[in-house]
Amino acid sequence: MTEWDEQACIQAAKKDPSAFGEIYEHYVERIYSYVYHRVGNVHDAEDLTSRVFYRALAHLDSYDDRGVPFSAWLYRIAHNLVANFHRDRTRRPVLALDELANKSLAKERPEALAEQEDDERLLQEVIRELDQVRQELLVLKFTEGLSNAEIGEIMGRSEGAIKSLYHRTLLQMRKEMEKKGIKFE
Repeated sequence: MTEWDEQACIQAAKKDPSAFGEIYEHYVERIYSYVYHRVGNVHDAEDLTSRVFYRALAHLDSYDDRGVPFSAWLYRIAHNLVANFHRDRTRRPVLALDELANKSLAKERPEALAEQEDDERLLQEVIRELDQVRQELLVLKFTEGLSNAEIGEIMGRSEGAIKSLYHRTLLQMRKEMEKKGIKFE
């Protein structure tokens, strides 16, 4: 197959598990990224990602195409494994954010870079204080770039519920950031 034909790959993998490799290759980076941003470290993310695909392969016969992308099913498996991971370890989830500092600011205005780094640190603190559901929403929205409909499918909520949760999350974050000294214009 030269073009990605999701349903053809799924049907082939249902008949011959060795064909699952193409599905794995197509989705592994996205699922790993999602898991990594939910658990915050490489080792656990690699372990959980492998479990996602092991579970998907083991239960592929039970997958039923309901008109949503296969990735939604994979994200749902990942969501459940990450939730179990946090519950089992009774750890607070940490959302790892990539380094966002603009290097050109350091050359032109070091004080601007310092302010930006302080703002980013405060933003990370605010995100870590959010509940797991809201953190997951932000990861799916901003890291994975998924639509509200896709997020709703993964999180088991309607698109309207996701829009509402997103709006309330942003308002809560704004309020917390303002408490920490960051003003919005």
